[in-house]
Amino acid sequence: MQYVSTRDARRPPERLGFEAVLLAGLARDGGLYIPESWPKLDSAALRALCGRPYAEIAAAVMTPFLGSAVEAGQFRLLVEGAYANFDHAAVAPLKQLGSNLWLLELFHGPTLAFKDYALQLVGPLFDHVLHRRGERVTIVGATSGDTGSAAIEALRDRESVDVFILYPEGRVSEVQRRQMTTVPSANVHALAIKGTFDDCQDLVKAMFADARFRAAHNLSAVNSINFARVMAQVAYYVAAALALGAPERAVSFAVPTGNFGNVYAAHVARKLGLPIAELVIGTNQNDILTRFLNDGEMTIAGVEPSLSPSMDIQVSSNFERLYHELKGGDGAAVAAAFKSFRATGTLPVGDAEWRNARALFSAARFDDADTLREIDATHRATGELLDPHSAIAVAAARRERSDRSAPIVALATAHPAKFPDAVERATGIRPPLPPRLANLYERPERTYTFPNDLSTVQSFIAARARPAKAPARAGGG
Repeated sequence: MQYVSTRDARRPPERLGFEAVLLAGLARDGGLYIPESWPKLDSAALRALCGRPYAEIAAAVMTPFLGSAVEAGQFRLLVEGAYANFDHAAVAPLKQLGSNLWLLELFHGPTLAFKDYALQLVGPLFDHVLHRRGERVTIVGATSGDTGSAAIEALRDRESVDVFILYPEGRVSEVQRRQMTTVPSANVHALAIKGTFDDCQDLVKAMFADARFRAAHNLSAVNSINFARVMAQVAYYVAAALALGAPERAVSFAVPTGNFGNVYAAHVARKLGLPIAELVIGTNQNDILTRFLNDGEMTIAGVEPSLSPSMDIQVSSNFERLYHELKGGDGAAVAAAFKSFRATGTLPVGDAEWRNARALFSAARFDDADTLREIDATHRATGELLDPHSAIAVAAARRERSDRSAPIVALATAHPAKFPDAVERATGIRPPLPPRLANLYERPERTYTFPNDLSTVQSFIAARARPAKAPARAGGG
């Protein structure tokens, strides 16, 4: 398995193995890594996984992406360990909400959000690779709320990793913030940036573009710009579809979407051979993806704070992977288009690319009032409490699906207790945190606040990141 950058214009392009892609995160030309060719899961392989435990399905789905980077038996152990302490025996259980409408609960990991399903595996993968290489990396990431806490939880106290997570000050929920700022581990740092998530994301990309800084600190990424994140998220789409009758019948999914990584993982599952009838995107009022799919124009607007802050995004980084596909793999065209996007705020998209995208995805927009109505309506009808992001997925599944014969799965991407104010406003019920997090509001916080200024943030990281080469380990038995 070899990977190429979405912006590589060379013929042939530079090819990297999985290990290099895992550690690099973002390509040096600013592009995102994708497989040079896609593995396949045929119907026989899918049938063989029916009824198997989640970890076994996940290992089977991901192993083809590894090449020779990790021995298959060792990888199975890493996967089993990643999901061993999730709160539900099924890891990613399904609940029925209505006729052919299902909820996929992706909040049974340690930080109560879907990001755990990838990052609880990516952390041990980093350890495995870095221990063998005798290296350390400096993880720099931007979060709109959930990636940061999941990354910190997965990478805390690891000898081979220092973690710096940038989040927009005042634009994440209190639970999301505290899950980042109450971790006392010396190797993790939560940085509040005066700006939006897009500002945080731009700072991270600028640090990766600074060749000297990147090399000095051996930068790596755990955002969904890292393909390992996407790879791990493919697994729960396969597991859910198998539980609902695949490969004998197609299944649809509705995904709340900001940075396009989660729904792109569903698209990857479809490319592997999973029979998917429809992929429905749900956005909040920060609706650049809905506007693109419905109107054919991708233009950045101002970021509006919402009740679903993890989706308060106008620059959806993972869309570049799809755009590369829509452009027929033309790296030069992708590089030129995203340079123009950054300069003008509008991504050049031709009519053919737009129509191809519309054939792959549909989308719907839901503002805060819509979100509150869906939380209330679902609770009244089923007794289920939805967080605002999950509510947008359910609302999109109800409104936008066109194939009523196929079961549709709405992704519940966060526990309702991560957003208790919104849930209480909609239903009058304040969902409690699980017992293991019951004292979260009493834990002391440790955070740092910075202006939206690259040099200031870089100076902070440079002063605290440990050397890229780990000290030699003592020998002996």
